[in-house]
Amino acid sequence: MPEPSSLASWTRALRKQLDALDLDSAQLCQAVGVDPLLLDDPTAQIPASITAQLWQLALNASRDPTLGLRVSRFVSPTTFHALGYTLVASGSLREVFERIVRYHLMAEDSLELDFRPAGERYEFRFHAPAHCRTSTHEIMDAFAAIYVRTCRNRLGRNYAPVAIHLQRHEPENPQPWHDLFRAPLFFSAPENLLEFACDDFDCHLDDGPIQLDEQASGNEPSTSLIWEQRVRSAIETLLPEGEPSAESIAEALHLSTRSLQRHLADEGCRYDLLLNQCRQNLALLHMSDPQSSLSEVAYLLGFTDTETLSRAFKRWTGLTPVQYRNELRR
Repeated sequence: MPEPSSLASWTRALRKQLDALDLDSAQLCQAVGVDPLLLDDPTAQIPASITAQLWQLALNASRDPTLGLRVSRFVSPTTFHALGYTLVASGSLREVFERIVRYHLMAEDSLELDFRPAGERYEFRFHAPAHCRTSTHEIMDAFAAIYVRTCRNRLGRNYAPVAIHLQRHEPENPQPWHDLFRAPLFFSAPENLLEFACDDFDCHLDDGPIQLDEQASGNEPSTSLIWEQRVRSAIETLLPEGEPSAESIAEALHLSTRSLQRHLADEGCRYDLLLNQCRQNLALLHMSDPQSSLSEVAYLLGFTDTETLSRAFKRWTGLTPVQYRNELRR
């Protein structure tokens, strides 16, 4: 049976985390026989065993047991290409997870997924195939965090699932896991399982699904800032891939750039202002986390380096990032 594999762009998220920690990600890739340039090829696939080896080297180099949780921040819909864009256009979280299960083989076959109702809850299971037991616990951590962050991108940062079950043993310091998931958390579980409330998953997102046909409804613009909310969500989701252009956001929302600009104008806002506001809000959020380095924050906000981040942060707050964190500590 052929060995399972995943898109090289998934491994690129690991590289971004390592680079943010000032580790030589290119050298680690070469150590397992992966050309770092391959990670920029949207069609390239990497065998699961090679991915697991790279993760193990990354864990040894970073000495960070929370590596999987942190890598999840660098994953966006564009990481998984066509699959990611179908998720952005889903009308409910139930549709999001149904599409993840239905189409995930387009991006990787190193996971087996199952999503089904169970009374007043939905259960989402994920595990490595029986003939592929090379996945590390940290990879499973990353996927669990990605799925929960997917929910928060649509329902808000305060969203929490009903429960989280992970096969990994309880880490020496489980607090980072509790801080991220904010839900009852069960380690050494028989399976990797996320439980979600049906009410959260069945409600329509943003008052209804995104229209794939721009002229489908013919309705007048809503006064509830529906498009502003959608654009904000898309910006925050795509920022870890670099500064998103209006064109890339329009593509993610299945619009032309002109239609996107018109929708925002109808709601009294502009794309460049929304991008700046999203970055500012996220900067304050990430700077409040003492575990996030300036390099990590810069990558997460789509900046090319820490100097660019520092200039923008001082423009927003009047303080440098270091001064801001010193004020928080006081």
